[in-house]
Amino acid sequence: MRKIFLLGLSLAFFVLSYAQTQNYTKTKALGVSFILNDFQTASDIRSNGLVSVLKDRNLFNFQRFRPGMALNYLSGLSRHVDFASSLGASFLDYPLKNQPSFNNNTLLLEATSSLNLKLLSDRYWLTPYFDIGVGASKYKKYFAAFAPVGFGLQVNFAREAFILLNSQYRIPVTENSSYHFTHSIGVVANLKEKVEAPKLVEVIPIPVVTDRDGDGIADSLDACPDEKGLAKFDGCPDRDGDGIPDKDDKCPTIAGLAKYQGCPIPDTDRDGINDEEDKCPNTPGVVRYQGCPIPDKDEDGVNDEDDKCPNEKGPASNYGCPVIDVVVVEKVNKAAQNIFFATGSARLLSKSFPSLKDVVEVMKENPSYSIQVDGHTDNTGSDELNQKLSESRAAAVKKYLVDNGIDEARINSA
Repeated sequence: MRKIFLLGLSLAFFVLSYAQTQNYTKTKALGVSFILNDFQTASDIRSNGLVSVLKDRNLFNFQRFRPGMALNYLSGLSRHVDFASSLGASFLDYPLKNQPSFNNNTLLLEATSSLNLKLLSDRYWLTPYFDIGVGASKYKKYFAAFAPVGFGLQVNFAREAFILLNSQYRIPVTENSSYHFTHSIGVVANLKEKVEAPKLVEVIPIPVVTDRDGDGIADSLDACPDEKGLAKFDGCPDRDGDGIPDKDDKCPTIAGLAKYQGCPIPDTDRDGINDEEDKCPNTPGVVRYQGCPIPDKDEDGVNDEDDKCPNEKGPASNYGCPVIDVVVVEKVNKAAQNIFFATGSARLLSKSFPSLKDVVEVMKENPSYSIQVDGHTDNTGSDELNQKLSESRAAAVKKYLVDNGIDEARINSA
């Protein structure tokens, strides 16, 4: 049951918070309030401290209160500041310094003027506020001045009426004034209801829909109102049909890709192979080398496909191979003419060794050279027999060269 009550209270608070739709400065208002004066608690706080008063539960001890009545006047200065004044009357014994006590039937008059500093505007049903001001009092023949400071709550219970709950601490300014609390609860009502300015009825002209480019898209919605276009591009054209409107297309007449801002894939070196497939995009090349030029490993100006010596520099006139010194050629040719075999055999005769040593020497001095070894026979015997003998003699020469330190890969034998 308690939960239902709290829920209902919360809903009521929400509704009342927004039921007050007025968001204006308060008009002039008059009211009346019931007041309670407390001198003893103020004295105890100054003597014993606030903690002691709270501990003894004397902050709101009704036995210490002295009742009275007050007239109130309010006028709004802004949505968050109100001017407030009051005139209160109470019958009580007012403690004066160096004066004997008076009876409780003596009239105290207090007038205050203050500013109510509201945390919320009057549109909310519950508005907290702080107040600070000046005040004057008359008790018998004694006049005094004081400064009231306090805290209050404004409850809006009708369109132009409020309940005010307030507690003030009144601080003496002159000698005949005493510290005391004044608590009050009252009702104030506006002297006249605020008249809100009538709302002007705005005449909205009927807009004239225009479509300058005649593409069926109104100019107000057309991003390109002077060019016929497509609805999916907000009225802008796409002449090359690549899905990129001309206004965003750097190549509006050539179909392209979004990542190239509407242009086709570039071919920087103009070799006919686009940059995405070209491994050498800045150097013209051929398709079989994925856009790179035909390689030239020895950098002799003869590409490897035409270079018979791709690992050795040589002129194009010699198919990319180095030119062999004439003296070396003659030395090798002379040695070749002085290689002898036993008749009908592939066995080298000892008189061939000096010439073969010369060949070994040339090969070692020129490690880039290769040699072609061909065997020969006379015309004695059949062609088949002579062919086998020729191959065997070439193999015998190759074996000699290999046995004397020449790499077999440098020797071709027939």
